[in-house]
Amino acid sequence: MLFLESPKSICRTIGARSRALRLARNLSQQELARMASASLSSIRRFESGGQGALDLAARIAVALQATDGIEPLFALPQQTIAQAEAAAQTVQRQRARKRPQDGAAELAS
Repeated sequence: MLFLESPKSICRTIGARSRALRLARNLSQQELARMASASLSSIRRFESGGQGALDLAARIAVALQATDGIEPLFALPQQTIAQAEAAAQTVQRQRARKRPQDGAAELAS
Protein backbone atom coordinates (compact mmCIF):
# COMPACT_ATOMS: atom_id res chain seq x y z
CA MET A 1 0.00 0.00 0.00
CA LEU A 2 1.22 3.50 -0.83
CA PHE A 3 -0.05 5.01 2.44
CA LEU A 4 1.95 7.88 3.95
CA GLU A 5 4.83 7.71 1.52
CA SER A 6 6.57 10.66 -0.04
CA PRO A 7 5.56 11.66 -3.57
CA LYS A 8 8.99 10.59 -4.85
CA SER A 9 8.64 7.17 -3.24
CA ILE A 10 5.14 6.74 -4.68
CA CYS A 11 6.45 7.56 -8.17
CA ARG A 12 9.30 5.06 -7.81
CA THR A 13 6.87 2.38 -6.66
CA ILE A 14 4.52 3.03 -9.60
CA GLY A 15 7.48 2.88 -12.00
CA ALA A 16 8.65 -0.42 -10.53
CA ARG A 17 5.14 -1.85 -10.70
CA SER A 18 4.82 -0.86 -14.35
CA ARG A 19 8.11 -2.63 -15.07
CA ALA A 20 6.95 -5.78 -13.26
CA LEU A 21 3.65 -5.75 -15.16
CA ARG A 22 5.44 -5.18 -18.49
CA LEU A 23 7.64 -8.19 -17.78
CA ALA A 24 4.63 -10.26 -16.71
CA ARG A 25 3.04 -9.39 -20.06
CA ASN A 26 6.30 -10.50 -21.76
CA LEU A 27 6.87 -7.11 -23.41
CA SER A 28 10.16 -5.37 -24.07
CA GLN A 29 10.63 -1.70 -23.23
CA GLN A 30 10.71 -1.01 -26.97
CA GLU A 31 7.36 -2.76 -27.50
CA LEU A 32 5.79 -0.86 -24.59
CA ALA A 33 7.16 2.41 -25.96
CA ARG A 34 5.52 1.71 -29.32
CA MET A 35 2.21 0.68 -27.70
CA ALA A 36 2.18 3.76 -25.46
CA SER A 37 3.31 6.16 -28.21
CA ALA A 38 6.31 7.11 -26.13
CA SER A 39 10.05 7.17 -26.62
CA LEU A 40 12.21 4.34 -25.30
CA SER A 41 14.03 6.77 -23.01
CA SER A 42 10.70 7.92 -21.53
CA ILE A 43 9.78 4.33 -20.69
CA ARG A 44 13.21 3.75 -19.14
CA ARG A 45 12.94 6.90 -16.99
CA PHE A 46 9.41 5.98 -15.92
CA GLU A 47 10.32 2.43 -14.93
CA SER A 48 13.55 3.31 -13.16
CA GLY A 49 12.38 6.30 -11.15
CA GLY A 50 8.74 6.98 -11.88
CA GLN A 51 9.68 10.10 -13.80
CA GLY A 52 7.28 11.27 -16.48
CA ALA A 53 4.17 13.28 -17.07
CA LEU A 54 0.72 12.13 -16.03
CA ASP A 55 -0.25 11.54 -19.66
CA LEU A 56 2.71 9.16 -20.01
CA ALA A 57 1.55 7.22 -16.95
CA ALA A 58 -1.95 7.05 -18.42
CA ARG A 59 -0.67 5.82 -21.80
CA ILE A 60 1.46 3.16 -20.11
CA ALA A 61 -1.53 2.06 -18.00
CA VAL A 62 -3.67 1.75 -21.13
CA ALA A 63 -0.95 -0.15 -23.01
CA LEU A 64 -0.52 -2.56 -20.10
CA GLN A 65 -4.30 -2.87 -19.62
CA ALA A 66 -3.93 -1.66 -16.04
CA THR A 67 -6.51 1.12 -15.86
CA ASP A 68 -8.81 -0.48 -13.27
CA GLY A 69 -7.06 1.23 -10.36
CA ILE A 70 -7.16 4.70 -11.89
CA GLU A 71 -10.90 5.36 -11.57
CA PRO A 72 -10.98 5.65 -7.77
CA LEU A 73 -7.82 7.79 -7.68
CA PHE A 74 -9.57 11.14 -7.14
CA ALA A 75 -13.15 9.95 -6.71
CA LEU A 76 -15.40 11.83 -4.31
CA PRO A 77 -16.31 9.90 -1.18
CA GLN A 78 -19.77 8.34 -1.30
CA GLN A 79 -22.33 9.35 1.27
CA THR A 80 -24.69 7.05 3.08
CA ILE A 81 -28.42 7.81 2.86
CA ALA A 82 -28.33 9.07 6.46
CA GLN A 83 -25.46 11.45 5.65
CA ALA A 84 -27.27 12.78 2.57
CA GLU A 85 -30.47 13.34 4.56
CA ALA A 86 -28.56 15.11 7.33
CA ALA A 87 -26.83 17.35 4.81
CA ALA A 88 -30.17 18.21 3.19
CA GLN A 89 -31.62 19.22 6.56
CA THR A 90 -28.82 21.58 7.50
CA VAL A 91 -29.67 25.24 7.05
CA GLN A 92 -27.61 27.07 4.49
CA ARG A 93 -25.59 29.89 6.00
CA GLN A 94 -26.73 33.24 4.72
CA ARG A 95 -24.83 36.47 4.63
CA ALA A 96 -25.91 39.42 6.69
CA ARG A 97 -27.49 42.34 4.89
CA LYS A 98 -25.18 45.06 3.84
CA ARG A 99 -25.23 48.05 6.14
CA PRO A 100 -25.73 51.42 4.55
CA GLN A 101 -22.53 53.37 4.26
CA ASP A 102 -22.24 56.62 6.23
CA GLY A 103 -22.07 58.69 3.06
CA ALA A 104 -25.14 57.02 1.58
CA ALA A 105 -27.20 57.78 4.70
CA GLU A 106 -26.23 61.46 4.57
CA LEU A 107 -27.16 61.73 0.88
CA ALA A 108 -30.57 60.21 1.55
CA SER A 109 -31.44 62.87 4.18
